[in-house]
Amino acid sequence: MTLFKPSRRDILAMAAAAPALTLPAVTRAELGAPTTGNPTHFAFTLGEAKITVISDGSLQLPADGLGVNADPEEVKAFLERHFLSPETNYSHTNHLLVEIGEATVLVDVGSGNRFLDTAGRLMANLDAAGIDPSTITHVVITHAHPDHIWGIRDDFDEAILPDAAYFLGKAEHDFWMQDGLASQVPAEMQQFVVGAQNSIRVDGAEWDLMSDGQEIVPGLRVIDTPGHTPGHMSLIVESNGQQLLATGDAMSHAYTNFAHPEWYNSFDMDGDVTVTTRKRLLDMAVADRMAVLGYHFPFPGVGHVMREGDAYRFVPALWKWS
Repeated sequence: MTLFKPSRRDILAMAAAAPALTLPAVTRAELGAPTTGNPTHFAFTLGEAKITVISDGSLQLPADGLGVNADPEEVKAFLERHFLSPETNYSHTNHLLVEIGEATVLVDVGSGNRFLDTAGRLMANLDAAGIDPSTITHVVITHAHPDHIWGIRDDFDEAILPDAAYFLGKAEHDFWMQDGLASQVPAEMQQFVVGAQNSIRVDGAEWDLMSDGQEIVPGLRVIDTPGHTPGHMSLIVESNGQQLLATGDAMSHAYTNFAHPEWYNSFDMDGDVTVTTRKRLLDMAVADRMAVLGYHFPFPGVGHVMREGDAYRFVPALWKWS
């Protein structure tokens, strides 16, 4: 597997550029942020499982990292047709918390205060949702990118949830923990490697290294979904015959990934494998009529997949009140 292809932009270069971005003149009816903030969590049920989606904030990165294997003008036109900025990819960060049986499972731990200052809200938003972090029994990491694992450490470099059981894919662990990996990647990627290794080595977390199909708790299992990273894993929650597929970053855009599943992004480590994985997940969701949760989809990121010819469409789920 080629780790990083020289022709691709990488995510760290985008992150480094993000603070200097300025938005273009508005040419569409773009909604602005409120002065008082918006709700930071969204709860629903799946069979007997209680699901809460909790935001860690947002990421704002250059949009030229999207669809890097396609004609840039085609990608730009696609974004503009969908009322999206062709300059800035503004994405949400939707964390899955599953209360099923006696377990409370949190998927990914966000950025903490170590990545972009627009993220790192997870712990505060857990509190806003009325969820006591000490009740979390299991933490599952989909992959070791900054916005998914760097929040694992507190200011004393100790695990933020010391009483939880921690899970990470074996292939993901083995990739990031290779001896000398930091010296094998481009200089701008070295911080990603060091950050991943520091996060995995955090004091207070004993890792259970997962394999494809492993059941974390009854009703929740993981599946291999490589490409975005070598050992990326997604999750399936099942209760009373209903299923939710939490894709992590195997699907990272609610529009391009569906209309153009053949496009991959600069932050997908192996673009070809990413595309193969994505098409498999889309077909699975369609065939089994599964609900899906996209980590970077518009909050709360929950919906369904509809086939449209050779492509697909994301259909946001209908919210219900109690």
